[in-house]
Amino acid sequence: MNQPRSNAESAIPQFRLPRRRLLAAFLASTMLGACAAPMAHGPVQGGGGERPDVVLIVFDDLGFSDLGCFGSQIATPNIDALAAAGLRYTGVDSKAICSPSRASLLTGRNTHTVNMPDLAAEEITRKQTAPGDTVQGVMPEGARTLAEGLRDVGYATFAMGKWHLEPEWEDGTAGNNAHLPLQMGFDRFYGFRAGWADQYRPDLYRQNAPIGQPEDPDYHLSAALVDESISAIDNVEQADPYFLYLAFGATHAPLQVPREYADRYAGRFDRGWDVLREERLARMKSLGIMPADAAMTDGNSGDRRWADLSDDERKVYARYMEIYAGFLTHADEQIGGLVDHLKRTGRYDNTIFMLVSDNGGAAEAGQTGSFGHLYPPRPANAAVLVDNLDALLETHIEYQRPWAMLSDTPFRRYKSWPYLGGVRVPMVVAWPAGIPARGEIRRQSVDFVDLAPTIAELAGADLAHDLAGRPVLPVAGQSIVPTFGSNLAADPRPVQYFELRGNRAIRVGKWRAVGMHRPGTRFEDDRWELFDLSTDPAETNDLAQRFPDRLRMMQTAWQEEAERFGALPLSQGPAYLRSRYRYDDSFTGERKEGL
Repeated sequence: MNQPRSNAESAIPQFRLPRRRLLAAFLASTMLGACAAPMAHGPVQGGGGERPDVVLIVFDDLGFSDLGCFGSQIATPNIDALAAAGLRYTGVDSKAICSPSRASLLTGRNTHTVNMPDLAAEEITRKQTAPGDTVQGVMPEGARTLAEGLRDVGYATFAMGKWHLEPEWEDGTAGNNAHLPLQMGFDRFYGFRAGWADQYRPDLYRQNAPIGQPEDPDYHLSAALVDESISAIDNVEQADPYFLYLAFGATHAPLQVPREYADRYAGRFDRGWDVLREERLARMKSLGIMPADAAMTDGNSGDRRWADLSDDERKVYARYMEIYAGFLTHADEQIGGLVDHLKRTGRYDNTIFMLVSDNGGAAEAGQTGSFGHLYPPRPANAAVLVDNLDALLETHIEYQRPWAMLSDTPFRRYKSWPYLGGVRVPMVVAWPAGIPARGEIRRQSVDFVDLAPTIAELAGADLAHDLAGRPVLPVAGQSIVPTFGSNLAADPRPVQYFELRGNRAIRVGKWRAVGMHRPGTRFEDDRWELFDLSTDPAETNDLAQRFPDRLRMMQTAWQEEAERFGALPLSQGPAYLRSRYRYDDSFTGERKEGL
């Protein structure tokens, strides 16, 4: 029997519901000015009256434009086929980093509500927390998960792959396992608990128990996760529904894939990130992912231009990207195997597929990339590696920071930043028996908190109430089901705030404001920028000085949302992470950012 989570009922915050009249008027005027695309189809039709199976696929550190169907030079034919059978969403925002994104994705609640504003708690966090204070990164009781809701209405529930939602000190033993998958609604778990894993020799868990590293010399985690998924699904009666949460290690570092996949891309990235970024944006426009007049920032401050690299650097860095591309193509191939199996067994048509990334491309390895060690990264020496490129396939590597700029085309910045390069991710939704649209694009503004309520609605599950009558935290998200059938459907919610490590953002209708915090300064003195996403989807043109009143309204909106969802008082995140400050270029960079 699963061990229940246990936290004091008093840990559930009380929310302040009223809004100021000024903000209400601003919302009304903003929504009146929103643009709408032509309607595509009528209402969503059900899948023959049967409850749908659900496959939620989460990539790690995959940039907004890295999928072929979103404009990439990387081949993802199986994901592209799902997009052709359903919908691509271009306005989906994550929480910019893994644990917060996954907490919101699986609960429908904002990160501060579920005490996951940053990474899941590590032992050092507990040691640095004052006695009696809540340890940041430990989810409270009442954060009812999608898996719990689905299991209550008869779904079999499986978690495969990355978890990273439990505090480091929970080891799976009875009484010390409150935040492992089996205690949070899943019937079956196979994967890894930490933020990343070696793809050939991961430290694996099955259910609540560690099982060590695989001995198969041909083992690769991406393939094993799909094999385990198929095995779990095949044990479900054909008439019964299941929920599969398939969380790949790809494309998080270490970038590891068999040589044949990397070699498919030999020479494909030799022209470098600057040229390929321009070409990718052109393809995104031709596909309709970005509007034809969309501008793009002229690089990110602090990032080197490809033309300024040495010959050795260009050769070595291009190979890094070949490996990254092969890693993604290999994972796509595994998804194809899962889809083919569902087709053969008759479960494909009534399966809802939802595919996302947990944040933007990762820039954690800096300008040189990392070789041989990840955290902290060990700078790659191109002069040494240029004559031994095979070494890149034999150790832990992470690509150079400007490749993340390519992954996040056309947005600025990367994972962990409040700009769209950190939060905006691709999303593919397909449901052959339930969504008549094929290959269409949806541009509604969606946040990760909206996805669990969407799946719950389609499955007839309840996230807002516990069957045993235990207190449940309020759900922040709203279903996006109306968008399945129409481009005219409204955004699920007009407002969404963001906060990570003291950096802030707020979206109100078509407007988005971003506030960057510099350590050692007052939060009241933060620099804020204002963007009109309807005319400037890549945040290239700061309108803060032109519309100061509107910016103040946005700041008011942020403050009210922060108070409502428990984001105050502000901090720069866990103490142990403050030494890894990554935002200096926003204040001291060598190049302007289109401001």
